[in-house]
Amino acid sequence: MDYMKKALDCAKKAEKLGEVPIGAVIVKDKKIIATGYNIREKSQNAIDHAEIIAINRACKKLKSWRLDNCEIYVTLKPCPMCAGAILNARIKNCYYGVENQNDKDALIEKIMNDSKLFNHKTKLIYLPNEQCKTILTQFFKQKR
Repeated sequence: MDYMKKALDCAKKAEKLGEVPIGAVIVKDKKIIATGYNIREKSQNAIDHAEIIAINRACKKLKSWRLDNCEIYVTLKPCPMCAGAILNARIKNCYYGVENQNDKDALIEKIMNDSKLFNHKTKLIYLPNEQCKTILTQFFKQKR
């Protein structure tokens, strides 16, 4: 199954709401257990990022805050807040389709991969995806 395509489908739902089109999918044992997309504007809640929503749903489904052996697929490299949530949920791998191209990337790499900071690491895996890039680029062109 193409999990990044499913994350992109979630991003399109956010776009229809006028939200920044970012989507997330959490997978365990090759099955999607949770999805999420940005709803910050709709909810007027600063933490309603795609990853946070997907993590909350996965925790409810598994009845645990520990998402051991889960993977998350996100259309855009997570921000520092989401990277911290992914790490604290103990998600094994984080796949993302678009780089942020900014100074936060070094912080995210440190959060996820520095074993001296935490006793758990999440592996960041870049899966370049032109569709993920296009939807974000077009969204921001329309806004500016």
